[in-house]
This record gives sequence, C-alpha cells and structure tokens, in this order.
Amino acid sequence: MGLRRMFLELVICVAVILSEMGAAAVDKFQIAKPYCQNRCGDVEIPYPFGTTKDCSLGEEFLLNCTGHPPELIAGENLIVKNISMDGEIDVLMYIAKQCNYENGSSLDNNPWIIYPAFTISNTKNKFITIGCDTYSYLNAFRNNESISIGSVSTCESLTNVEDGSCTGIGCCQVDIPTGLKNLDLKAYSFNNHRNVSDFNPCSFAFVAKVDMFNFSPSYLESLQGNETYPMVFDWAIGDENCGTAQNKSDCVCGNNTSCVTPPEGVDGYRCKCNKGYEGNPYLRPHGCQDINECEEYPNLCNITTSRCNNVDGDFTCTCLDGYEGDGKINNGTGCRLKAGTNRSKINIIIPLAISIGLIGLFMGGSSIYCGLQRRKFIKLKEKFFQQNGGSLLQQKLSNYRASTEVAQIFSVEELEKATNKFDKSKILGEGGYGTVYRGVLPNNKVVAIKKSKICDRTQIEQFINEVILLTQINHRNVVRMLGCCLETEVPLLVYEFITNGTLSSHIHDKNLSSSLSWEKRLKIASETAGALAYLHSSTSVPIIHRDVKPANILLDDNYSAKVVDFGTSILVPLDQTELSTLVKGTLGYLDPEYIYSNQLTEKSDVYSFGVVVAELLTGEKALSFDRPEKDRSLAMYFNSAIKEDRLHQILDDQIVNDDNINAIEEVANMAKWCLSVKGEDRPTMKEVAMELEGLRIMGKHPLVKADLYTEETEYLLGAPTHSFNIDVYNGSSSTITTVGLESMRNQVVKPLDDGR
Repeated sequence: MGLRRMFLELVICVAVILSEMGAAAVDKFQIAKPYCQNRCGDVEIPYPFGTTKDCSLGEEFLLNCTGHPPELIAGENLIVKNISMDGEIDVLMYIAKQCNYENGSSLDNNPWIIYPAFTISNTKNKFITIGCDTYSYLNAFRNNESISIGSVSTCESLTNVEDGSCTGIGCCQVDIPTGLKNLDLKAYSFNNHRNVSDFNPCSFAFVAKVDMFNFSPSYLESLQGNETYPMVFDWAIGDENCGTAQNKSDCVCGNNTSCVTPPEGVDGYRCKCNKGYEGNPYLRPHGCQDINECEEYPNLCNITTSRCNNVDGDFTCTCLDGYEGDGKINNGTGCRLKAGTNRSKINIIIPLAISIGLIGLFMGGSSIYCGLQRRKFIKLKEKFFQQNGGSLLQQKLSNYRASTEVAQIFSVEELEKATNKFDKSKILGEGGYGTVYRGVLPNNKVVAIKKSKICDRTQIEQFINEVILLTQINHRNVVRMLGCCLETEVPLLVYEFITNGTLSSHIHDKNLSSSLSWEKRLKIASETAGALAYLHSSTSVPIIHRDVKPANILLDDNYSAKVVDFGTSILVPLDQTELSTLVKGTLGYLDPEYIYSNQLTEKSDVYSFGVVVAELLTGEKALSFDRPEKDRSLAMYFNSAIKEDRLHQILDDQIVNDDNINAIEEVANMAKWCLSVKGEDRPTMKEVAMELEGLRIMGKHPLVKADLYTEETEYLLGAPTHSFNIDVYNGSSSTITTVGLESMRNQVVKPLDDGR
C-alpha cells in the first residue's frame, strides 16, 4: 500500500510540474537578437527581420513598428500581418477597382507594390478578378523584364453565378507565375457596367492568399467593406545558393541547422533547424536548440518496461532490468522479458524502478521548470527593455562613443545586487514620484537609484533624449545622472551619491539647522541659483526643472549644493520660450501663473527658487497649517512681512546679527522679486545668481566693489565646470502632495491675491 500511495503522489506531482512547464514553455525559444524588439502589436518579429539596423540582417529586412495601435510596416506602406520561419511574409494588398455608378459618378483605384527584396509566392497566392463586365491585369517584373497577366470575368445575370465558384462566371481565379517581383493591378470594364450596373457596378482585382478568399455572389455588388486582402511574399537570404553560401563565413545558418533551397524563382537560401532541434535557425550560434523528446512526446518509450533518455538532437529508450530490446513503441522492437528471468522478481523491480524513475522525472522536471522560468524572466526583461526605448538609447549612444560622458545602461541584476534586491533598509527617501535607494556597484562606487512609480509609454523617445542630455551635464552643483536600467516595467535611474542629505532636513530639523550659518545658507542659495541658471541657458537644450524645492537640493560634506531629481523636468525647444503642460510640481512651490495658464516658462523655476530662499531666511516650511489661513503659503507670508516692514520678526534667529543684517535684507528683497505673481516681473536665474554670488564675495571681502566679481560670476554661470567625485544621497523623505487643480488655486493663488 505504501508503494502504491507513493506512486500516486509522484504521478500527481509530475502532472502538476508538466502542466506548469507547458505554460512556461510558450516563450521557450528566442526569436530576435538580444535586447531587440521581438513583437509589434500581435505580430512577432523574428531575426533576420528587425526594427533597427543593429537588430536586422540588412536593409531588406528592416521594418518599422509605428502607430496606435502599433502596426508593422515593410517598405514604405506594406502592413505586415505575419512572418514565418519557413520563408514567408504576409502583407495586406489593396484592391484594384473601377466603378461606374447609375448616378453618373465613377471610381478608379489601381494599387501597386514596390518591394524588390522579396518574391511574390506563386504557390500561396491567386490572382482574383470579380465582375460581370470585367477584365484586369497584373503587371510585374521577372529577371528585370516586365510581365503581364490578364483575367476576364463575365456574366449577364446572377442566375449562373455560383457561391464559392471562381471559374470565370462572375469571378475568375488565375495562378501566378514564378519569380515575380513588384506589381501593380488594374481593373477595367468592357462597357462601363452599362448592362449590369443594377447588380454589378464595379470591377475588382486583387492578389489573395490561398484559402483566405471564398467567393460569394454578393461580392458582385460590393466587397462588403473589404479594402485589402492578405498576400504572401517569399523571402530568403541574399542571392547565392546553398552551395556557394555555405562555403562563406557570412552564411547566417547557425549550429544544428541545414541550408535549404527556396522554391523555384526565389533567389538566395534559407536555413532550417535539423531534426531534433527547434528555434530560430538564423540566430547564430545557438538559435536552434535541442528538443527534449522525452517531455514533448511522452509515448515514445513504454513507461512500464523502459526509460526515455534525451540526447542531443534525438532520444533513446533503455529497457529496465530483466528486459531487452530498443524500448521504442513506434518503429521499434519495444522491450520484451529476457528468457529465464524470474517474473516475481520483476514484479518487485518494476514498481521500484518506476518509483525511482518518477522521482528522477520529478527532480528533472523541477530543474527544467526553473530553467524555463529563467528564460521567461529573460524574455520579460527584453520586453521591458524594448518598451522603455532600449534600442533607441543604444542607437543614440553609438553616436557618442568618442565621449566618456554618456549614459551607462545597467542590468537589473546589477542594481538588485547593489541594493540587496531593493531592501527596505536601503531606502534613502520616498516621494510622490518614486523611491530612492542607496546602492553599491561592483567597483565599490556608491550610487543613488531612483525607482519611479509611473512611466508614460507615449513619451519614451522624449525620455531617452532626456537621459542622454542629463548624463552629459557636467556642473559642480548639479547631481550627475550616471545611467539607467530599462529591464524593469518602469525604468530605474542611477545618480551619483551625495553624502550630507537634503537641504530640507537641514532647514527643518532642529538638530541640524543650527549648523546652517548665514554664510552657508548664502552659499547654498548662490550655488543653487548658478545650477538653475546653467540648466536654463548653458545646456545644449534648455531645461526647466519644474520641481525646485529644498528636498531636491542635496548637500555634500562641505555644504555645497547639488540640484537633483529631474523626474518632472522638461526640455525646451530652442525656438520656444514657453510650453503648455499639465501642472506638475509640489504644493507651496508652484508658480501661480503656471497653475492658472498651464504655460511653463523658466520663470516658473525662478518663483520656486524664491520660496526656497524664503525658507533659508525664515526656517519656515513652504506650506504650513500651523500658520493662520492667510499665511499658510510661505510666499504670501514672506511678501506680506516685507511689505509691512516686519521682516525681522520672521527671520530665523540663528542667522541674524549686526554684521549680516544688510546682506540678509538684500537677499530678502531679491526673494520678493522672484516671488512676483507675474512671470514677466521676475528676474532671470542668471540675474539672481550674479546678485547672490556678488553678495557672497562682498561678505568675504567687504571692501571689494561689486563690479569686480562680474567676470567671475559670468564664468560660473556660462561654462560647464568639473564635477567633484562625490555622489548622491537623499537622506529624508520627500512627499509630494497631489491635489486637484482647483484646490491648488484655492490654496496657493488665492492667498497671493489677498496680499496684493
């Protein structure tokens, strides 16, 4: 009983594993080159075809995936519906028509296809003509010579027209000659349909895939909305035959493949996986992989008397002890009991052998299942890589090989190892747009890895352009983006690591704020202004940060400012000064003009920077419900204090003394200027940066005149500077409040209106 129970349990376990293996084996074999797009909509894209030059064998195999929903396009306008490893590609062909309606109007359409790389299949297509007063032509080329095929279809009434018949009465079907390339179709009427216009106003002609068209008499009146029919092209590699191609090093047939001669009239050669192998024979070197016949075809060997063994490209059956033969059920001798064998001994051996075999099958099945799951994971990574613009990034990076300042493409395994699989203990900060983790790369470089929450698939090309641009920014007060990982559903961004946390934590944490002297605060404001001015005017494409706040300003050990987090930033075309966008940012720092108009300009960053300076001067938060309702917005609270000549009452006591009060007042007035409700009334970031840098120099050298620092500040703003070898830290939580647009207006803009 125990043996029988164990046997049944093993059978159930094996059945479960095999069912899981069947589900996992859907994407068992790779069809495209690594990290290349393998699908467009519901059409698979096997190599040698591809959507980029690096992913295809050549120009003739280059396709374009475009549109919403996406369609795969060959040549200039051919819609591809299927690509077969057997050397066929299905495309949609438009219908030629010539119509004469009873109201006197007419319609002519004569479609054509120019696709010289491949040959029109003569075995999988038919030339169809429909009409009762109709003749048509198919014009094409063979061996660079023109060739025409004619077809005639007539009928005087619907009486003799048969459903499904295409023999010349209402419908005519003609075979297509071998070796045709390119084509154009023309449909005509003998008498402008005068005698048949009441039931057949049009002549139709088209090429259709065999078995994809079945004639109906109703088609004489109209094709019921059909504008296209699928047709088949034969494709092959090059124009050399197998004998010549196999002797060359560039033959694309990989291991475990055979070279195959295509049908008559088709130039070139094809590749095919050998018996016992399956996959993509055009992917070198291992496109064709061994089939495990023992799993795919479980009835090859007699399970009660033999054991199935998979070998490379084949299988064998081994008879159990006491039996002899080849063990094969089909085309074999099977296993028979050896002469003189004790049957009672066999009755013990067989169940024991079956149990051992099932245990082995269970263990082997588990191993294979894990392998298939790994393959499935690899396929998923490739899918995300393509969705996130990986091929586009690789293509663009190839143009920057001479430069060292280019984006690095990280694998998901690298970043998982760097963060201990994104362990919670590695979290540096969390915000409305994502989570930042501390990571250590294999070279011991410490980095900050941002894991975003959302990804707009419609903006992938813009995202890739931004990654390339941001990785090339080399300013000592801008945190460098080192690269990205595109193998996850939402891209991961990798930044350098900064050691001393965020400005927000230093301002609002009482234990840290005491370390922020006036000189340090002025330095931070000046360096932040310089970084923003650089982004606005000195990069190849102007960048508006759109979320300037203390949480996005990091500090190193020397209290140097580092502007970070370009999650909401936007590139501004050189010929535009403003952009219409959805309102994004953080409540309390949002430009009121931007909220009202959705028009984003560089002056929106100026306003946000004004709020940051107000925080530096007062130690107050940008939005606080601890203050009276009219003063909840720091911008309003700050401007009112200056207007009512009570600035000294709201300043942070830790920074004010008799020596710096004049400088503080100048900075406060500059912040008020930045907080002007109208963008046109605000200064530029370059003007702000120059004024702040001047105050810093005057603070260090009180006797120096202001005009002595102009040249230095111009240099600081206009020239890319050398970045320090210091990296990113986001040491505190940065939470973004998401509210409705009307609520934003009520909480931010209304208090400003009250203070005018």
